[in-house]
Amino acid sequence: MTALLRPNPVRAALADGGTAYGLMAFEFFTPGLMAVLAAAGAEFVILDMEHSGIGIETIRQQIAASRGLDIVPIVRVPGCHYHLIAPVLDAGAMGIMVPMVETAEQAAQIAAWCRYRPAGVRGLAFGMAHDDFIEGDAIRKMTEANARTLVIPLIETATGIANADAIMAVDGVDIGWLGHFDLTNTMGITAQFDHPDFNAAVDTLVAACRRYGKPPGILAGSVAMAETFRARGFRCLGYGTDISLLRDALRDGLTRLRAGVSRPDPS
Repeated sequence: MTALLRPNPVRAALADGGTAYGLMAFEFFTPGLMAVLAAAGAEFVILDMEHSGIGIETIRQQIAASRGLDIVPIVRVPGCHYHLIAPVLDAGAMGIMVPMVETAEQAAQIAAWCRYRPAGVRGLAFGMAHDDFIEGDAIRKMTEANARTLVIPLIETATGIANADAIMAVDGVDIGWLGHFDLTNTMGITAQFDHPDFNAAVDTLVAACRRYGKPPGILAGSVAMAETFRARGFRCLGYGTDISLLRDALRDGLTRLRAGVSRPDPS
Protein backbone atom coordinates (compact mmCIF):
# COMPACT_ATOMS: atom_id res chain seq x y z
CA MET A 1 0.00 0.00 0.00
CA THR A 2 1.38 3.39 -1.01
CA ALA A 3 2.01 5.75 1.89
CA LEU A 4 -0.11 8.87 2.11
CA LEU A 5 2.57 10.97 3.79
CA ARG A 6 6.14 11.57 2.71
CA PRO A 7 8.44 9.28 4.73
CA ASN A 8 11.24 10.31 7.05
CA PRO A 9 14.40 8.56 5.77
CA VAL A 10 16.48 9.89 8.66
CA ARG A 11 14.23 8.20 11.20
CA ALA A 12 14.39 4.98 9.19
CA ALA A 13 18.19 5.09 8.88
CA LEU A 14 18.68 5.70 12.59
CA ALA A 15 16.22 2.94 13.50
CA ASP A 16 18.27 0.56 11.34
CA GLY A 17 21.43 1.42 13.25
CA GLY A 18 22.78 3.86 10.68
CA THR A 19 24.16 7.39 10.97
CA ALA A 20 22.57 10.59 9.69
CA TYR A 21 24.34 13.85 8.87
CA GLY A 22 22.96 17.37 8.65
CA LEU A 23 23.32 20.86 10.10
CA MET A 24 21.45 23.59 11.95
CA ALA A 25 20.19 26.79 10.32
CA PHE A 26 19.91 30.08 12.19
CA GLU A 27 20.13 32.88 9.66
CA PHE A 28 19.94 32.38 5.90
CA PHE A 29 16.30 31.42 5.40
CA THR A 30 16.11 32.07 1.67
CA PRO A 31 13.88 30.28 -0.88
CA GLY A 32 16.88 28.30 -2.09
CA LEU A 33 18.33 27.24 1.26
CA MET A 34 16.79 23.77 1.29
CA ALA A 35 17.89 23.02 -2.27
CA VAL A 36 21.44 24.17 -1.52
CA LEU A 37 21.63 21.98 1.59
CA ALA A 38 20.20 18.97 -0.22
CA ALA A 39 22.62 19.50 -3.12
CA ALA A 40 25.48 19.43 -0.60
CA GLY A 41 24.28 16.08 0.72
CA ALA A 42 22.71 17.11 4.02
CA GLU A 43 20.20 14.49 5.12
CA PHE A 44 18.48 16.78 7.62
CA VAL A 45 18.40 20.38 8.70
CA ILE A 46 17.37 21.65 12.12
CA LEU A 47 15.64 25.01 11.73
CA ASP A 48 16.22 26.96 14.91
CA MET A 49 13.46 28.98 16.55
CA GLU A 50 15.06 29.20 20.00
CA HIS A 51 17.86 31.66 19.27
CA SER A 52 17.19 32.90 15.72
CA GLY A 53 14.04 34.92 16.40
CA ILE A 54 12.19 33.51 13.38
CA GLY A 55 8.47 32.73 13.52
CA ILE A 56 6.02 30.24 12.11
CA GLU A 57 5.74 31.93 8.70
CA THR A 58 9.46 31.45 8.05
CA ILE A 59 9.20 27.85 9.21
CA ARG A 60 6.26 27.21 6.89
CA GLN A 61 8.16 28.65 3.93
CA GLN A 62 11.29 26.63 4.60
CA ILE A 63 9.42 23.37 5.07
CA ALA A 64 7.45 24.05 1.88
CA ALA A 65 10.75 24.56 0.07
CA SER A 66 11.91 21.12 1.25
CA ARG A 67 9.11 19.29 -0.58
CA GLY A 68 10.48 17.10 -3.33
CA LEU A 69 14.02 17.26 -1.95
CA ASP A 70 16.02 14.59 -0.15
CA ILE A 71 16.24 16.50 3.11
CA VAL A 72 14.32 16.11 6.36
CA PRO A 73 13.13 19.32 8.05
CA ILE A 74 13.42 19.29 11.85
CA VAL A 75 12.57 22.31 14.00
CA ARG A 76 13.97 23.34 17.36
CA VAL A 77 11.10 25.10 19.09
CA PRO A 78 11.84 27.77 21.71
CA GLY A 79 10.31 25.99 24.69
CA CYS A 80 8.37 23.08 26.15
CA HIS A 81 4.79 24.06 25.37
CA TYR A 82 2.09 22.48 23.21
CA HIS A 83 1.25 25.75 21.44
CA LEU A 84 4.89 26.04 20.29
CA ILE A 85 5.00 22.49 18.93
CA ALA A 86 1.59 21.93 17.30
CA PRO A 87 1.81 24.66 14.61
CA VAL A 88 5.29 23.50 13.61
CA LEU A 89 4.08 19.94 13.15
CA ASP A 90 1.10 21.17 11.13
CA ALA A 91 3.56 23.11 8.96
CA GLY A 92 5.15 19.77 8.07
CA ALA A 93 8.14 19.37 10.37
CA MET A 94 9.27 15.75 10.49
CA GLY A 95 10.98 16.19 13.82
CA ILE A 96 10.72 18.37 16.91
CA MET A 97 13.65 19.32 19.13
CA VAL A 98 12.84 20.83 22.53
CA PRO A 99 15.49 22.63 24.61
CA MET A 100 16.33 22.22 28.29
CA VAL A 101 14.57 18.88 28.87
CA GLU A 102 15.42 17.74 32.38
CA THR A 103 12.88 15.09 33.44
CA ALA A 104 11.11 12.02 32.17
CA GLU A 105 7.81 13.79 32.79
CA GLN A 106 8.77 16.59 30.42
CA ALA A 107 9.94 14.09 27.80
CA ALA A 108 6.69 12.12 28.05
CA GLN A 109 4.64 15.29 27.64
CA ILE A 110 6.60 16.32 24.56
CA ALA A 111 6.23 12.87 23.01
CA ALA A 112 2.48 12.99 23.62
CA TRP A 113 2.15 16.44 22.04
CA CYS A 114 3.96 15.19 18.94
CA ARG A 115 1.75 12.19 18.24
CA TYR A 116 -1.89 11.49 17.59
CA ARG A 117 -4.05 9.26 19.77
CA PRO A 118 -3.69 6.62 21.03
CA ALA A 119 0.07 7.32 21.18
CA GLY A 120 -0.39 10.98 22.17
CA VAL A 121 -2.72 13.95 22.24
CA ARG A 122 -1.86 15.93 19.09
CA GLY A 123 -4.82 17.85 17.71
CA LEU A 124 -6.30 16.76 14.39
CA ALA A 125 -6.32 18.81 11.18
CA PHE A 126 -6.01 17.35 7.70
CA GLY A 127 -5.64 18.54 4.12
CA MET A 128 -2.98 20.98 5.31
CA ALA A 129 0.75 21.50 4.91
CA HIS A 130 1.78 18.51 7.03
CA ASP A 131 -0.03 16.05 4.76
CA ASP A 132 0.80 17.97 1.57
CA PHE A 133 -2.81 19.17 1.24
CA ILE A 134 -3.98 15.79 -0.04
CA GLU A 135 -7.18 13.92 0.69
CA GLY A 136 -7.08 10.50 2.28
CA ASP A 137 -7.98 8.30 5.19
CA ALA A 138 -7.49 10.16 8.48
CA ILE A 139 -6.54 7.06 10.46
CA ARG A 140 -3.82 6.15 7.97
CA LYS A 141 -2.47 9.68 8.04
CA MET A 142 -2.36 9.66 11.84
CA THR A 143 -0.54 6.32 11.90
CA GLU A 144 1.99 7.42 9.30
CA ALA A 145 2.57 10.78 11.00
CA ASN A 146 3.21 9.08 14.33
CA ALA A 147 5.69 6.74 12.67
CA ARG A 148 7.65 9.47 10.86
CA THR A 149 7.92 12.16 13.55
CA LEU A 150 11.22 12.35 15.44
CA VAL A 151 10.98 13.49 19.06
CA ILE A 152 14.28 14.94 20.24
CA PRO A 153 14.76 16.15 23.81
CA LEU A 154 17.76 18.44 24.09
CA ILE A 155 19.66 17.29 27.17
CA GLU A 156 21.83 20.24 28.08
CA THR A 157 21.88 20.65 31.85
CA ALA A 158 23.44 18.78 34.73
CA THR A 159 19.94 17.85 35.87
CA GLY A 160 19.12 16.49 32.41
CA ILE A 161 22.23 14.31 32.46
CA ALA A 162 21.37 13.07 35.95
CA ASN A 163 17.96 12.03 34.58
CA ALA A 164 19.23 10.84 31.18
CA ASP A 165 18.35 7.22 31.80
CA ALA A 166 14.77 8.05 32.74
CA ILE A 167 14.40 10.45 29.80
CA MET A 168 15.67 7.96 27.24
CA ALA A 169 13.43 5.27 28.69
CA VAL A 170 10.33 7.27 27.71
CA ASP A 171 8.32 5.61 24.97
CA GLY A 172 8.13 8.02 22.04
CA VAL A 173 11.52 9.68 22.57
CA ASP A 174 13.73 8.97 19.56
CA ILE A 175 17.09 10.74 19.99
CA GLY A 176 19.07 11.94 22.99
CA TRP A 177 20.62 15.21 21.81
CA LEU A 178 23.57 16.58 23.75
CA GLY A 179 23.64 20.36 24.23
CA HIS A 180 27.32 20.63 25.00
CA PHE A 181 27.70 24.38 25.55
CA ASP A 182 24.76 24.76 27.95
CA LEU A 183 25.71 21.54 29.70
CA THR A 184 29.20 22.74 30.53
CA ASN A 185 27.76 26.08 31.60
CA THR A 186 25.37 24.48 34.09
CA MET A 187 28.27 22.37 35.38
CA GLY A 188 30.41 25.45 36.03
CA ILE A 189 32.97 24.47 33.37
CA THR A 190 31.77 26.57 30.44
CA ALA A 191 33.19 25.39 27.09
CA GLN A 192 35.72 23.07 28.79
CA PHE A 193 35.02 20.12 26.54
CA ASP A 194 38.12 18.25 27.62
CA HIS A 195 37.11 18.41 31.29
CA PRO A 196 36.72 14.96 32.89
CA ASP A 197 33.32 15.90 34.33
CA PHE A 198 32.03 16.79 30.86
CA ASN A 199 33.37 13.55 29.41
CA ALA A 200 31.70 11.61 32.22
CA ALA A 201 28.40 13.37 31.42
CA VAL A 202 28.76 12.42 27.75
CA ASP A 203 29.36 8.81 28.74
CA THR A 204 26.23 8.89 30.90
CA LEU A 205 24.09 10.07 27.98
CA VAL A 206 25.60 7.59 25.54
CA ALA A 207 25.05 4.72 27.98
CA ALA A 208 21.41 5.72 28.47
CA CYS A 209 20.85 5.92 24.72
CA ARG A 210 22.43 2.51 24.16
CA ARG A 211 20.41 0.96 26.97
CA TYR A 212 17.16 1.90 25.23
CA GLY A 213 18.33 1.53 21.63
CA LYS A 214 18.12 5.23 20.78
CA PRO A 215 20.88 7.18 19.04
CA PRO A 216 22.64 10.13 20.65
CA GLY A 217 23.00 13.32 18.62
CA ILE A 218 25.13 16.46 18.72
CA LEU A 219 25.85 19.60 16.72
CA ALA A 220 29.59 19.52 16.01
CA GLY A 221 31.54 22.63 15.19
CA SER A 222 34.13 20.86 13.05
CA VAL A 223 34.76 17.65 11.14
CA ALA A 224 37.24 16.59 13.82
CA MET A 225 34.66 17.10 16.56
CA ALA A 226 32.03 15.18 14.60
CA GLU A 227 34.47 12.31 14.08
CA THR A 228 35.34 12.27 17.78
CA PHE A 229 31.72 12.06 18.86
CA ARG A 230 30.88 9.52 16.16
CA ALA A 231 33.62 7.33 17.61
CA ARG A 232 31.93 7.70 21.00
CA GLY A 233 28.66 6.36 19.62
CA PHE A 234 26.83 9.43 18.32
CA ARG A 235 24.82 8.58 15.22
CA CYS A 236 22.86 11.76 14.49
CA LEU A 237 25.48 14.35 13.67
CA GLY A 238 24.98 17.99 12.84
CA TYR A 239 27.99 19.54 11.14
CA GLY A 240 28.06 23.26 11.82
CA THR A 241 25.49 25.96 11.18
CA ASP A 242 24.63 27.98 8.11
CA ILE A 243 26.46 30.91 9.73
CA SER A 244 29.63 29.06 10.69
CA LEU A 245 29.95 27.16 7.42
CA LEU A 246 29.75 30.34 5.32
CA ARG A 247 31.92 32.39 7.68
CA ASP A 248 34.64 29.77 8.05
CA ALA A 249 34.80 28.85 4.37
CA LEU A 250 34.92 32.53 3.36
CA ARG A 251 37.55 33.38 5.96
CA ASP A 252 39.74 30.44 5.01
CA GLY A 253 39.49 31.22 1.31
CA LEU A 254 40.24 34.90 1.75
CA THR A 255 43.15 34.11 4.04
CA ARG A 256 44.67 31.84 1.41
CA LEU A 257 44.10 34.38 -1.35
CA ARG A 258 45.65 37.20 0.64
CA ALA A 259 48.62 35.07 1.60
CA GLY A 260 49.30 34.40 -2.07
CA VAL A 261 49.29 38.06 -3.17
CA SER A 262 52.74 39.43 -3.86
CA ARG A 263 53.55 42.49 -1.84
CA PRO A 264 54.70 45.50 -3.90
CA ASP A 265 58.32 46.43 -3.43
CA PRO A 266 58.22 49.42 -1.04
CA SER A 267 61.37 50.81 -2.66
